[in-house]
Amino acid sequence: MATLSRERIIGISDLAVSDSADDVFITYSLGSCVGLTLYDPDLKVGGMLHAMMPVSTMDPARADRHPGMFTDTGVAALLQGLFDLGASRKRLIAKVAGAAAQMDQNGMFRIGERNQMVLRRVLWKNDILLAAEDVGGSVSRTLLLEMATGRTLVKCNGSLREL
Repeated sequence: MATLSRERIIGISDLAVSDSADDVFITYSLGSCVGLTLYDPDLKVGGMLHAMMPVSTMDPARADRHPGMFTDTGVAALLQGLFDLGASRKRLIAKVAGAAAQMDQNGMFRIGERNQMVLRRVLWKNDILLAAEDVGGSVSRTLLLEMATGRTLVKCNGSLREL
C-alpha cells in the first residue's frame, strides 16, 4: 500500500521543519516575500520559511514572537530547527523563490530586493550557498518541498517546474 503525502501549508511569516518523508511543504503568494527551502539529503530533513520583511530591527518584539516574519530572524530560526533535527550545515541545499517587486513598481521600498539581499547575507555568514533560485520580476510564486526526496518545485504563471 502506497503512503499518502501530507501537505503542510507554510503561511506568510511562518516556518517549519520536518524529518517525516510523508510531508510536503507548500507556501503560496510569494510576491515581495521570500521563500526559502533548506534540505539535508543524507538525513532527509528539511524546512521552509516564508518571510515577509527583511530585517527584525524594525520591530524586535514582534520578531521575538514571530521570527518567521523577518528574513534575518526567520533564516536563523529555520537553521536552528534543522540543526536540532541533526542536519549538517555542510550538506544543506538551499533554494529560494519570491523577492518580486510587486506593489512597489516605482522602486521606492524595494522589499523583495531587500529580502533577497538579507537572505543571501545570512546564508553566506552560515557558509551556505544557494543551489537554485527563482526571484525578482513582478510575479507571485508558489514553492513546494518534498521531504522524501528534497525535490523543490516552483509554480509561476501557471507553470510548475523543478528548482
